[in-house]
Amino acid sequence: MNHYETVFILTPVLSDEQMKETVAKFKTLLTDKGAEILNEETWGLKKMAYAIQKKSTGFYCLLEFKAEPSVVERLEIGYRRDEKVIRFMTVKLDKYASEYAVKRRNKLGKKEEA
Repeated sequence: MNHYETVFILTPVLSDEQMKETVAKFKTLLTDKGAEILNEETWGLKKMAYAIQKKSTGFYCLLEFKAEPSVVERLEIGYRRDEKVIRFMTVKLDKYASEYAVKRRNKLGKKEEA
């Protein structure tokens, strides 16, 4: 199993509930295909560097998971089919990026506890 990280931007016209439902939909898509979700972060509504589909803001979400390459294909097909997703990017993490991701997760966990 490979270590992946995916970031996707959802359209800003969604309510908080709709955004959470969409994120949950992609999480269940991953877990149904046998992926192990390691980390989930919702960065919230952020301004984009340039307009996409005449929208200058979007809801940013990050999912970090371990899965087989075929699962990533299915996930990206799901992104393309969902009209709520403006942009997405999935990357395979090498051993150095995986170590950094673990450090980052631990650092974020300590911030949330404080």
